[in-house]
Amino acid sequence: MFAGGPAPAANAVISTAASSFLRNEIEVVGIMNGYSRLLEYRDDHPLKLSRDYIQLDQHVLRRTRNTQGILIGTARANPGRGVSHPDHLSDPVKVAPLRTVYEALRSIGVDAVISIGGDDTLKTANKLKLYQDRLPADKQRMPVVHLPKTIDNDYMGIDFTFGYFTAVDTLATECRNLLSDAEACRTYFLIETMGRSAGWLAYGVAVAGEASAVISVEDITGKYRCTEELVDPTTGEKTTRDVMNVEEVVNRLVATMVTREQNEGKEFGVMVMAEGLAEYLPMTYLKGVARDEHGHIAVSQLNLCRLFSKLVSDKYTEVTGNRRKITGLQIGYEARCAAPHAFDVMLGSQLGVGAYRALVEERLNGVMVSVSGQLDLNYVPFEKLVDPGTLVTMVRYVRPKSDFHRLARFLETYVNE
Repeated sequence: MFAGGPAPAANAVISTAASSFLRNEIEVVGIMNGYSRLLEYRDDHPLKLSRDYIQLDQHVLRRTRNTQGILIGTARANPGRGVSHPDHLSDPVKVAPLRTVYEALRSIGVDAVISIGGDDTLKTANKLKLYQDRLPADKQRMPVVHLPKTIDNDYMGIDFTFGYFTAVDTLATECRNLLSDAEACRTYFLIETMGRSAGWLAYGVAVAGEASAVISVEDITGKYRCTEELVDPTTGEKTTRDVMNVEEVVNRLVATMVTREQNEGKEFGVMVMAEGLAEYLPMTYLKGVARDEHGHIAVSQLNLCRLFSKLVSDKYTEVTGNRRKITGLQIGYEARCAAPHAFDVMLGSQLGVGAYRALVEERLNGVMVSVSGQLDLNYVPFEKLVDPGTLVTMVRYVRPKSDFHRLARFLETYVNE
């Protein structure tokens, strides 16, 4: 099953995983739309072939490795939402959705589960495995392996996730198109890329897209970081929270514009911000903004780029006495189902094969399939990727001052701070 947002090369993963089992005469089904249909399972509403799951045979898989989209669809339904501590696994109410998923899969004879998705899906895969660990001895266990997917590339345990390079190239092409537009019109674009937790996508787009500046969550340090005091309206209890120093971030972007004009004679440019910066905004900017069932801010509602384009435009006028049009633009959806590049197809294919090898050849359970070096397979236990106390996955940030981070800083407009 595939869950969470789409990513290029999804079908390479699905088709090669399925083909590996079929070659060894093992039946394969594709669960449709993530966990959403499994959660609808009841005795009076059984899973239905073609509606809730499909047979993945050679006819269905024919020439699908390089295709766009997702053969089995996806969804963000989260059966582990109520489980945030190991003790919750003993609570029949909190594990009820996991029990429904287990019973739905067993109702169609599933013996093993291949989970494909991002960090939230990894958390769910781990919880499904832990739920089964606590079943009575006479209950059948379905081993669970996970294949890492996210165009954000913020996964611990693997160097690059499938779809990342395709997404970077797709969005970098758009960035360069906007750069030509900006030059023709003597304007700026402030683009907001996907990348909720880390800056891999934002930095990649900035480097390949020839952006003038890039800011992501890793950059909210030093003078760009401050604290705010929060007061609970019910109890009056006070707490503090680390947030972005919005004024300093705005000043940094304005400095980029002024430097380009004064030192390079350029009255145009494209600047990149990662959507994850929204989580660092002071609460005054977050009032009324909804959160999804994973607890994430609905960044599409907030429109970070539009907010900052106004702030930067006003500050630029204050500093220079001139006006410069700055257009905020969210990009990312156009990359999620782009035609996959060869590297992502190769990487995704190896991960798909790795699922078979993990389950059948290695007889593993509770591992994430990973690739390193010359597409060498290795298997990372869930407990190395998920905090055992909180059951939350660990994010892989771009290390500040790492060579990749320094490359992005080197290629942007130099501002002597």
